[in-house]
Amino acid sequence: MDNKTVFLFSPTLHDAPSGVRCSMPKLKRSVLSTFPVLSWLPRYSVRDNGLGDLISGISVGIMHLPQGMAYALLASVPPVFGLYTSFYPVLVYCILGTSRHISIGTFAVISIMIGSVTERLAPDSDFTFLNGTNGTAGLDVTARDAYRVQIAASTTVLSGLFQVLLGMVRFGFVVTYLSEPLVRGYTTGAATHVVVSQLKYIFGIHPARFSGPLSQVYILIDICRHLPETNIGALVVSLVALLVLIVVKELNSCYEKKLPLPIPIELIVVSPPYLTALCSPSLPDVSLWGTVVGDAFAVAIVGYAINISLGKTFGLKHGYKVDSNQELVALGLSNTVGGFFQCYSVTSSMSRSLIQESTGGRTQVAGVVSSVIVLITVLQLGTLFEELPKAVLSCIVFVNLKGMFKQYLDIPALWKSNPVDLLVWLVTLVCTILLNLDLGLAASIAFSLLTVIFRTQLPRYSILGQVPGTELYLDTDTYEEAKEIPGITIFRSSTTVYYTNAELYLDALQKKVVCVFVCVSFSQSKKRDAKQKRKDKKEEKKAKKEAKKQREGEWYRERGGVVESERDRREKPDESKLVQHKQSRRETLPSYLTFLSLSFHLSHYFLSLLQIFRDYREIDIDIYLAGCQGECLC
Repeated sequence: MDNKTVFLFSPTLHDAPSGVRCSMPKLKRSVLSTFPVLSWLPRYSVRDNGLGDLISGISVGIMHLPQGMAYALLASVPPVFGLYTSFYPVLVYCILGTSRHISIGTFAVISIMIGSVTERLAPDSDFTFLNGTNGTAGLDVTARDAYRVQIAASTTVLSGLFQVLLGMVRFGFVVTYLSEPLVRGYTTGAATHVVVSQLKYIFGIHPARFSGPLSQVYILIDICRHLPETNIGALVVSLVALLVLIVVKELNSCYEKKLPLPIPIELIVVSPPYLTALCSPSLPDVSLWGTVVGDAFAVAIVGYAINISLGKTFGLKHGYKVDSNQELVALGLSNTVGGFFQCYSVTSSMSRSLIQESTGGRTQVAGVVSSVIVLITVLQLGTLFEELPKAVLSCIVFVNLKGMFKQYLDIPALWKSNPVDLLVWLVTLVCTILLNLDLGLAASIAFSLLTVIFRTQLPRYSILGQVPGTELYLDTDTYEEAKEIPGITIFRSSTTVYYTNAELYLDALQKKVVCVFVCVSFSQSKKRDAKQKRKDKKEEKKAKKEAKKQREGEWYRERGGVVESERDRREKPDESKLVQHKQSRRETLPSYLTFLSLSFHLSHYFLSLLQIFRDYREIDIDIYLAGCQGECLC
């Protein structure tokens, strides 16, 4: 078969000016990539997509109302700001986002991360006052909530700016360092924080606030100490609400194909507070940025990781591309603009996104419809409702965490598939629960990077064999069907060879290949060696009988110490037989040794490999490299 060579050239310096020259097609592509709405909205088909987007938008909008108010409790801001968060950022994402099915808005994990900041910087103790009439301590709730909203908005704007800057410098690949086990373990640990934070509303108690490592343990201990003070009314309402929510949600899941719309049970069991108007935009408090910079960056990374993983899942399912860098910009501007309107950080929600997809949503128009539902509720229907029951909102939070707690099923699946990923999942979960959300994320990322180093230091080395009748080459130790090709041994490493693992690679190569050669030689010469052994025993017995007849001293003197004794001659190996045996063993060794998927980053280790080539060549074994990166061999 003729060999073909393909040359790939990169632009030279002389080509650079033309490569950066501006043109109308390039300008058009740049505008469309920055504002994706201009590419799909002019071609929008009302006949094909209108009804599905309308039904989907109404369904998601109905979910936005209770979830927005419930998750506002997690962020420690008044519930109305959860509705604002479900309106402004959604409109911005519809213009700039590239995913057609995800639902942007409030999310439990991001809400609890914002709540940890607001409660740390604006604790209740800073807003208590002494009542001069009866001498009791009071709490200025209005001032506290106003300052917490300011903190949440400032943190949101800063996290949005982080996301925009990362997107502009094409830093979307940063999410690749947040593996799926890490993200799922982190969200599961954050769900535990959410549950612990809402227990006080379920039982109607007022435990102390703790922060820092092991704070969740201290909070649970303090909750147990306050259990005798449980408000029976709040507990009964919570239990009834939980029962109703779980039953109706299960009915929605069982009959989702028969119901035109899911039963809006979350909206039925809550009553929004007095909502009469939208808030006007205001500048964030920049002086807080130095205090919340670490929290804002963590919120930016976690929010983007959840958003892009969910967006790419739907994009792969429905056959369209989700631009990771544009998603960073879209999410960042959604947070930045929302922060000016006193919203807190947003990302995509799994539950709302699944509803948006299952009810027929096909484009971002569904997000616009859901925003209209929220807007109508805020402007027109707010005065019809009574005060908000926080216990019921906590139940809504609990029920919506069902998907996150199902992630504990990852443990047996990862145990079977990849123990290292399981270790990342468990360490992330434990660190998130014990070290809180910010330190837990940092520790989890550090541990995940260590596992990458660990995997490169302990790669998998294998000998490949061909599956008969196919072109598959699999590990002979793992798959019994894979058989080695006679005369050829294929050695494969699961990782790239570079300076930290080159010595390990060479050691594994020698051990694996020598083991194979010895096994092949032994299996093919077993009968011959046994026959030769029997023959040697007979000659040895015969020599012993002759040695008894004469003494060695007399025999040496008679020969003058020149002629070898019969024993020495018998014990000395026959060189002609040894050469013949070596030649027979050499005939059993493979004629070719092939290495797969190699890449060498330092010439020193490549020269060491060349020395191995020469060593095997001396015993008539040819070595070939396959699947190499040519630029690394230069």
